[in-house]
Amino acid sequence: MHLAELGVAGRRQPLFARRGAVATSQPLAAHVGLSLLQAGGNAVDAAIGTAAALTVVEPTSNGLGSDAFALVWDGKRLHGLNGSGKAARGWRAEDLRAAGHTAMPQHGWASVTVPGAVRAWADLHARFGRLPFATVLEPAASLAEDGFAVSPVVADAWARAVDGATARRRAHADPAQEEFLRHFAPEGRAPGVGEVWRSTETAATLRALAASGGADLYEGEAAHRLVSFADKTGGRLNAADLADHRSRWVEPLSVAYRDHEVWEIPPNGQGIAVLIALRILEGYDPDDVAPFGPAGAAAAVTALPRPQAWHRALEATKAALADAHAFVADPEYADVPTAALLADAHIAARRRGLGAHAHRPVGVDPRASDTVYLCTADDEGRFVSFIQSNFAGFGSGIVVPGTGISLQNRGWGFSLQPGHPNEFAPGKRPFHTIIPGFLTRGGAPVGPFGVMGGHMQAQGHVQVVLDAVEGGDDPQTALGRPRWFWDAESGEVQIEAAAGAATAHALAAAGHRVVTARSATVFGRGQGIWRTTEGTLVVGSEPRADGYPVGW
Repeated sequence: MHLAELGVAGRRQPLFARRGAVATSQPLAAHVGLSLLQAGGNAVDAAIGTAAALTVVEPTSNGLGSDAFALVWDGKRLHGLNGSGKAARGWRAEDLRAAGHTAMPQHGWASVTVPGAVRAWADLHARFGRLPFATVLEPAASLAEDGFAVSPVVADAWARAVDGATARRRAHADPAQEEFLRHFAPEGRAPGVGEVWRSTETAATLRALAASGGADLYEGEAAHRLVSFADKTGGRLNAADLADHRSRWVEPLSVAYRDHEVWEIPPNGQGIAVLIALRILEGYDPDDVAPFGPAGAAAAVTALPRPQAWHRALEATKAALADAHAFVADPEYADVPTAALLADAHIAARRRGLGAHAHRPVGVDPRASDTVYLCTADDEGRFVSFIQSNFAGFGSGIVVPGTGISLQNRGWGFSLQPGHPNEFAPGKRPFHTIIPGFLTRGGAPVGPFGVMGGHMQAQGHVQVVLDAVEGGDDPQTALGRPRWFWDAESGEVQIEAAAGAATAHALAAAGHRVVTARSATVFGRGQGIWRTTEGTLVVGSEPRADGYPVGW
């Protein structure tokens, strides 16, 4: 890291800490994690507590009905946890196609898979936690009970979600989705910036989960309410679907990039796309892909992008996303050729297919995602990279009455194309966009990182790694630099105004359809923690969001 270049006025600086740190998109949630560290908890306790708090203070992106994934450095090695849920056994692809669907529905019961986040919290805690589970979840319950002031980014997303639900109700009333507006818009509108929101129902559910070690959602009262509501409103998720749900401990995937190693969760998630893209880019000279300055040199925080480097990164990432959307699926149902996709022969072929002119791959699903990412560190060498998501906004639009549980719509991530590896099937996990990342160097931890935002996530991971490895950026500098986003739906490359007109012109000359983004939300929201060789934690939080890092 080039920390000597940080003395620039008017920019967000990284946080430096020695004993522990938390970074996420909501300050109140970050402080929950820090309080658990200061109470004697470890990085895993802090991650679970922060994740639980995020379900309260950022319900627009995640909730108790979410899925989750985690990478945990235990002080010696990295562990992966897949906390994604399966489709209900009562649905079949043929049923959905017979009902007139050519693609998975975005809302309603058909989009709901078993929520895996709560079980993931419990499994992480059982293996690595230190404080009692109830202690870890109580701050989130208190936030829900006492209320909190809604932050700007959340208020904007909340209003858009309520408008969407209201429009759906006018177009086609769905009894399953009525509870959403009652719970999240009781006055007929979303809460505004700074307004206090509270939910005693969510608080009670969190305390029931705390008392049961998370089991209440899968075999207790919350499970009973969920299944009963599904039975009454056309859902097919049943008690066995919930009771049989298990998280999966997995071996993380990694590739070498220069003198670092980059780690991702294996399929059913899109993390492999990051690794494919980086392997393609490693075949170029470092100066050809360093995004803001000559490789190995500290680029000024005000430096403009190097257009040819951005072009190469864009092309490599588009090729990698095409691979991911062609092959990634639940490995229990499909033969995912992970080794072949990362093999030298495939990478070389992909690199040969890229040139000076932009190409547009086919088959990349552009669906957006609303997600929270967090990372934590403690003073015993543990790190956690954790991501949790409803998928689209509040998810399926279904809230279980009396619980505050908003069910995710991860089933929307399936394909209805017959024979596709990711084709919907009962009991199958869908393609997942949410991916936690981790960086090591020579086998030693550098730290966790992540960027949320649908298929921006893989694109964001690639950009953060290039900034860190080629440019030596600390996480705050990397997250604050201008980004690009390839929109698979429109084919446009969106860039930030800070990237400069010259960058836009150069990319357009290379065949990219370049537009200046109207909103920073398309570039995702990232967090990261790097550890120096002296053990200092250098922490960054997304400047495009409401959060900031905390530490001690």
